[in-house]
Amino acid sequence: MDLSKPLAYRMSPKTLDDYVGQEHILGKDKILYRTIKADRLSSIILWGPPGCGKTSLARVISNTTKYKFTKLNAVTAGVNDIKRIIEEAGNLFMNPTGKCILFIDEIHRFNKLQQDVLLPYVENGTVILIGATTENPYFEVNKALISRSMVFKLQPLTENDVYKVLKNSLEREEGLGSYSIKINDETLKKIAKTAGGDVRTALNGLEIAVLTTKMDNDGFIHITDEIAKECVQNRKQIFDKNGDSHYDNISAMIKSMRGSDPDATVFYLARAIQGGEDPVFLARRITICASEDVGLANPNALVIANSAMQAVHMIGMPEARIILSEAAIYVANSPKSNSAYMAINQAINDVENKDTGEIPMHIRNAPVEGMEAHGYHQGYKYPHDYPNHQVEQQYLPDKMLGTKYYIKAETEN
Repeated sequence: MDLSKPLAYRMSPKTLDDYVGQEHILGKDKILYRTIKADRLSSIILWGPPGCGKTSLARVISNTTKYKFTKLNAVTAGVNDIKRIIEEAGNLFMNPTGKCILFIDEIHRFNKLQQDVLLPYVENGTVILIGATTENPYFEVNKALISRSMVFKLQPLTENDVYKVLKNSLEREEGLGSYSIKINDETLKKIAKTAGGDVRTALNGLEIAVLTTKMDNDGFIHITDEIAKECVQNRKQIFDKNGDSHYDNISAMIKSMRGSDPDATVFYLARAIQGGEDPVFLARRITICASEDVGLANPNALVIANSAMQAVHMIGMPEARIILSEAAIYVANSPKSNSAYMAINQAINDVENKDTGEIPMHIRNAPVEGMEAHGYHQGYKYPHDYPNHQVEQQYLPDKMLGTKYYIKAETEN
């Protein structure tokens, strides 16, 4: 092992038995484990956050397969690179199996043309595709490729998984085993916790700590909590405003407001703010929730949310966080009714899909003299001329009589 390479690279697993984490897809009874072991892999997409082991799993496959294994990075590769690999795979003199495993890192960065070039060769089995992506492949990868691949969702590693890899790195020669290091388990666990499920971050931090700390008089490199904290820095944020987690986080925030949980609402709001979300975007979502989910149970929620949206636009961050918090908590704590939301949805559906008939003549407009002679506005009863300012008369078209759109919720006054 070349010790000049980064520790994270050196500690990459060589076999499935070395691989740490992702038991939900790599347990010994799981299909991915069994197909890799049997070297019967079909095309797969590995989807998960940075540092969860996508590239490491591809390396394990490269070490266990009998097929030609080729790697491309979607950032630097082009159509010609793909064509060259396919041509080499089909050369039976150089590649007797007639197949190859092609690992494409960051496959979401391939454009549609590049993905389309792959499609026929994935379909006929010449290429066994392994795509790795941090983005939701159902949004970013060609649907035809998705339909011909199995998608596996990798989770952030647990703190215990990261701790186990760190512990192994201190003991193995390809890791930091050649150094005389003293570090207690609690410090290792703090590094694992700070890394936020990204084992690459944890290993890089530990390596920096070891390489930048002088040997003590006792012949050991002592890694303290303070040194570890300085080298690993702050806990990584899982939220990425440009990634799939953007949709997950805003969905969780809205569902928490709808579910009347102010604590969860503020938590997801904080994640969004720390992830760099546009505060006006967040204010718009709160305003929509005030109308859609609170609605007529507390119409003042829409007033509060709309005022907050205007204030956020004028004031900006960091003070806008307080305004957002106030509005979001108010919406979360408000009684809920979606009667207005359901009413307009059903009415639009009827207008789009039914023969709804004609507007009754007596409530039509008659702005020009002579129109009343044709029935326009004739017979209209002006409600304010009647007791309680109400009067019974037909408003819906004949074909829609008896239709109910607005159903008052128990939470409405």
